[in-house]
Amino acid sequence: MTAPSVRPVSEREARQVAEAAREQDWKKPSFAKELFLGRFRLDLIHPHPTPALEDVRRGEEFLAKLRDFCETRIDGALIEREAKIPDETVNGLKELGAFGMKIDTKYGGLGLTAVYYNKALALVGSASPVVGALLSAHQSIGVPQPLKLFGTQEQKDAFLPRCARTDITAFLLTEPDVGSDPARLATSAVPDGDDYVLDGVKLWTTNGVVADLLVVMARVPKSEGHKGGITAFVVEAAAEGVTVERRNAFMGLRGIENGVTRFHQVRVPAANRIGPEGAGLKIALTTLNTGRLSIPAMCVSGGKWALKIAREWSTAREQWGKSIALHEAVGAKISFIAATTFALEAILDLSGQMADEDRNDIRIEAALAKLYASEMAWLMTDELVQIRGGRGYETAASLAARGERAVPAEQMLRDSRINRIFEGSTEIMHLLIAREAVDAHLSVAGDLIDPEKSLGEKARAGARAGGFYARWLPKLVAGPGQLPRTYAEFHPAGHRDLATHLRYVERSSRKLARSTFYAMSRWQGRMETKQGFLGRIVDIGAELFAMSAACVRAERLRAEGDHGSEAYELADVFCRQSRIRVEELFGRLWANTDDLDRKLVSGVMSGAYEWLESGIVDPSGDGPWIADATPGPARTDNVHRPIR
Repeated sequence: MTAPSVRPVSEREARQVAEAAREQDWKKPSFAKELFLGRFRLDLIHPHPTPALEDVRRGEEFLAKLRDFCETRIDGALIEREAKIPDETVNGLKELGAFGMKIDTKYGGLGLTAVYYNKALALVGSASPVVGALLSAHQSIGVPQPLKLFGTQEQKDAFLPRCARTDITAFLLTEPDVGSDPARLATSAVPDGDDYVLDGVKLWTTNGVVADLLVVMARVPKSEGHKGGITAFVVEAAAEGVTVERRNAFMGLRGIENGVTRFHQVRVPAANRIGPEGAGLKIALTTLNTGRLSIPAMCVSGGKWALKIAREWSTAREQWGKSIALHEAVGAKISFIAATTFALEAILDLSGQMADEDRNDIRIEAALAKLYASEMAWLMTDELVQIRGGRGYETAASLAARGERAVPAEQMLRDSRINRIFEGSTEIMHLLIAREAVDAHLSVAGDLIDPEKSLGEKARAGARAGGFYARWLPKLVAGPGQLPRTYAEFHPAGHRDLATHLRYVERSSRKLARSTFYAMSRWQGRMETKQGFLGRIVDIGAELFAMSAACVRAERLRAEGDHGSEAYELADVFCRQSRIRVEELFGRLWANTDDLDRKLVSGVMSGAYEWLESGIVDPSGDGPWIADATPGPARTDNVHRPIR
């Protein structure tokens, strides 16, 4: 039995697959969705939601144990040097219960909330981003989360106790020639009696080298009695026909157990299928709605560390008679790191608490958090390297050998770079969020721009759109942001004025909605090709969300008497920095080089500028751009290495 070949997929078919995987309905309110529609629903996030006291007690109790473990049993320098997490470290984390942080106590897990899971990841990530990635890949996108959301009771009983204490899991979607376009997914799962037979190759399988259980996405061919489509399975990594052919190495995250996994005639019981046939991508996307928050958790960790090092280094380092921090060029970088770290933690805590309460739909908030945090953390880490100068570029081992403090700034830069790619690259996140942001428009007017709709369908869509926009557009003209006393509770006596920033967010939200509507009216069906424009729309929304979260967090800290004055100062500076970025983005919506860029790219791809590449040698090796992933038996020894 051989895997069927996958035919070429058109752009329209690829979009249809992605659209079918989306969660179509909005059953709960969404702060971010309303923000993109020009409706600033502060009531959805303020007062800041707070965790239950029992959740806090259990979470803090675990964090204390985890902190001791990080300080005494995680050697980040050793992991970097040997490119491997010691088995005793992994087994210690298992004994601590760290692999079951998000798993319910009835299955042997710790049952932590999303807020405390994120705090734990940030703590572990500060000791070693590689260990953070190990725990995150296992719980955020590995077997536990899909089973929690979509698994049968039998599957939960069978697998979750293993995931909580003994087994490591991985998520396998990407293939050598399939990244963010799952319509071309080639791994097959052919029904055969009470089993499915898997054939195919998966790439970049984080945890895959050491995993005991795998979540595998494979295509079931449509046949009698089988709906077919991309489907999710739980697969035993030790099953016959599963081969880890290679352990990959990367620019950063040395020690990550990421590999290439081949499936050849692997029999998987139908009882191991998660959800119905064809639901695999929806399961993956729904899992990522909260799973993506693991990336912001690691980014917050990086920001806190960058701030600590920048402060301590600037205290010790003097130039021209004073601390380098007192020189404006350096001080501006430290201010950016401090203010942005405060905002990222505000986004993370707010999104995590909303996930715990489950009152709001946070699919856009989580995506914005991942996008924004990964971009800003990269900038902060880059600024730290600049502040450190030559020492920032020097390795920690080299610094130590010279008798100086072993500060791994260059390692942090390498380790954090992947966050802009992990779990949806920045470019894909822009498109994903943009699709959700314009969902209300497409739901009422989408048929008007769909070339396959009949005249009758277009007429009905026109009537729906007319009613919607007649009600919606007038509300974008004026709002609370134009009233000088709105949000007065955010300007308490003796504190910075955050109310002015919230009024700015409200006004900018309406401006953002007007800009989106104008663009849809102008470009209609071509709107989806305007990726530069859509990316800026999303980036504006991300800044407005960050400003809102920062203000709400500052007010919560003030009300609780916990560094309220300092929190207000941090939020104020962040919002002022953010507003400058927002104004620039608004300007670039209409004043940009997008059209010129497209023309230039056409010339590059046609070879018109190939002469510009002369005068160099290419150090790249030989070989195909994309490795052969033809199904078949294993071609190398199995490097699978379960940890016990």
